[in-house]
This record gives sequence, C-alpha cells and structure tokens, in this order.
Amino acid sequence: MRTRVRGWRWRRSPLRRRSDVVEAWTVLVVAVLILVGAPLAGAAAAWWAHGEARSVSMEQRAERHRVRAEVVGRKGDALPSVQAGGQQAFRATVRWTEPGEGTRTATARVPAGTRPGEVVHVWFDSQGRNVTPPVDGTGVWQHTLTIGTCATGGAVLAVLLIQSVVRRVALRRRLAEWERAWARTEPQWTHRRA
Repeated sequence: MRTRVRGWRWRRSPLRRRSDVVEAWTVLVVAVLILVGAPLAGAAAAWWAHGEARSVSMEQRAERHRVRAEVVGRKGDALPSVQAGGQQAFRATVRWTEPGEGTRTATARVPAGTRPGEVVHVWFDSQGRNVTPPVDGTGVWQHTLTIGTCATGGAVLAVLLIQSVVRRVALRRRLAEWERAWARTEPQWTHRRA
C-alpha cells in the first residue's frame, strides 16, 4: 500500500535531502507567484494598456470627424471589405456639404447594400482621407482585458516553466545524493568491497 505523508519535505528526517527542501520551497514560491504575482502583473499590464488605448482613442477623436454624406454612386465592381463591427463595406462616391468649404466629393467605405441617394455617416481624417471610426470605449476595454489576460497567462506560464526546470535539477541532484549514499551503505549490506 502506498501512503502519503503531508509536509514530509519540511520535517527533519534522515531521508530528507537538500534537494527535497529546495523543491518544497519552490512549490511555495510558485503558489505565491501564481496566486499573487501573476494577477498583479496582469493588472499592471492592463493598467498600462488602458492608458495607451485611451490616449490613442483621444488622438483619433481629435483628428477625425464624422460627416453625414449622400451616396452618389458605387465605385466599379469593388469587392466588399470588413469594417469595424464585422459589417461588410463597399467603396462608393459620397457627397456632402461642409460649412465654409461648400460641396465636397470623395470615395469612402459605406455599408453593404447602400444605394445611391441614401445618406450615410462616414469618417475622414484632417487630410480628407476616408478612415475608420475612432476607437470607442468598448474597444478600449477589449484591448485592456486582452492585454491583462495575456500578461497574466504569460506570467503563469513563465513561473511554471521555471518551476519545471528547478524540479528537473532537484531530481538530478536528489538521485546523485542517493547514489552517493548507496555507495557508502551498499558494502555494509552486501558485504562486498567497492
């Protein structure tokens, strides 16, 4: 029958080796790092990512503006592309009026199924190029959670990898210690000379 004695690596025993103590301390450190360190690393990475994403969102909001434009015509046989939000979009010629500048015409992405004469909202940057809408609050939080989760998972994987290396080294040392101890003990049991 096989029995387990809890905490045997922490107790004084003639069978306990230094590698057993190192492995026991490693398990304790790994548990603390996984339960405390990895979530802290994930929270720190998420905090940083949230700040970065918010600043990018504010920059985009400052340089992009939304225009209500009328679709004038479709741009040839353009293939659909996927826009933010998973909607298919086509390129079309749109026309709108800007205060102080008069009527303007440009090529922009419009939702699939839009017909000439319909009014759509399109985004342009400060140079008049059609761009995607700026990142909204939902996009910022998705980015934050993704980075936080990946950082936490990466920290856990790094800790587990280091623990496996330490266990492998401890096992080799433990076996070497047992070999040396057996080399000293075997002649007494077998009555052979080495």
